[in-house]
Amino acid sequence: MSVVRITEERSGLDVEAVLLAERAPVNVAFLVAHLATPRLIPGLHAMWTGPEISCPIPPAQLAPDVAATALPAENATLTPEAGDLVLAYVPARTWGGSPDPIFDIGLFYGPNARMLFPIGWLAGSVVGKVRPEQRAALAEACGRIRRSGACEVRFALTAGDAS
Repeated sequence: MSVVRITEERSGLDVEAVLLAERAPVNVAFLVAHLATPRLIPGLHAMWTGPEISCPIPPAQLAPDVAATALPAENATLTPEAGDLVLAYVPARTWGGSPDPIFDIGLFYGPNARMLFPIGWLAGSVVGKVRPEQRAALAEACGRIRRSGACEVRFALTAGDAS
């Protein structure tokens, strides 16, 4: 089982998400390959999706062949639940004409979330779930990020366990 540890120092965020390789194999493989090296990814509270810390992967972190790979919707959702780790993919030139595709890791922490953007509804792939016993701490830390502004979120693979 693959597990991602997600931390952000200023807010005290420190949770683990169990990856759902059996439900979203292509998306999880992309994420595991990207996180083979722990990554700092800019995070900010989302504007349109509700209770989410949005972490768009900087194009400079992606090799050209990886950035050129489209991700299918797997284990798709339009209404993420608290604790969902959602990978969203937007092809190049779709959002504001940006020449780069967008790969966004969404960390959802509360109810009433939705995958509605200025470009319309976008199904995201639920690639992981924050451990249930850590979801209250997730919500508290994400609330602190919401109030304090942009941050850097660290994502790192860990051995994890079956609990």
